[in-house]
Amino acid sequence: MPKVSSITRVLEIIEAVSYAPKPITPLELSQELDIPKPTIHRLIQNLVEEGFVAVDIGGGIIPGKRVRNLSVALWQQRQFFNERQVILQKLVDDIEETCGIGIPYHMDMVYSNRVATSLPLQIYLPVGAKSPMWCTATGKLYLSQLSEASRRKMLRNLPLTKFTKNTIIDIETLNTELDNIAKTGIGVDNEEFISEMVAISVPILDKKSRYLASLYVHAPTIRVTLDELMVHVPRLQAAAKDIQTLVYELQD
Repeated sequence: MPKVSSITRVLEIIEAVSYAPKPITPLELSQELDIPKPTIHRLIQNLVEEGFVAVDIGGGIIPGKRVRNLSVALWQQRQFFNERQVILQKLVDDIEETCGIGIPYHMDMVYSNRVATSLPLQIYLPVGAKSPMWCTATGKLYLSQLSEASRRKMLRNLPLTKFTKNTIIDIETLNTELDNIAKTGIGVDNEEFISEMVAISVPILDKKSRYLASLYVHAPTIRVTLDELMVHVPRLQAAAKDIQTLVYELQD
């Protein structure tokens, strides 16, 4: 029984840290999980050593590399990947532009799903490709969902490379842009990552309305303008809800 109890406590700590909207302190974990402080410190130390949790610069506990890798692996399991692909294919059939899903991982966005348009001219960003957060529709949407403190910390650590003449690299200007995206719920890339490419994105949320991923559509400017892409927002939002239904089934 003691072994079962210890395992349960460890799993509860990992779960609490993963669900926390911001870095959580050992004291907060102790109070939330009703675990004595000496025990919580010992278990956290073990989890840090094993890579399941980590300690941020402020002393808060955050998910470690092994938990992040596990979350990506679960998201990419073949059954759920295929179900998302079916939804994306219907979306692409409707709007006739390339659509996909981007998820945050470390300091990048990673494309986890993609369905290409059948039109001959397209931008190739395959599944598994990484893109910067500060100048993509998917990444800016993710950054807009962070708390003010977390966002500023993230922006200070990002390289903010200027990829095109439209890339925003001034932190205050970018913060204003992210505030606008937070209000609208629509990520926008106006030729900021790749010249002559525009993109928009909408969030995929979990049962508690927390951000999970960005559903995007991108296209070359020779074919569509950013304003013309914005017409497809309601269709993207409907597809995002269909994907959310799959997520809810996982959470039940």
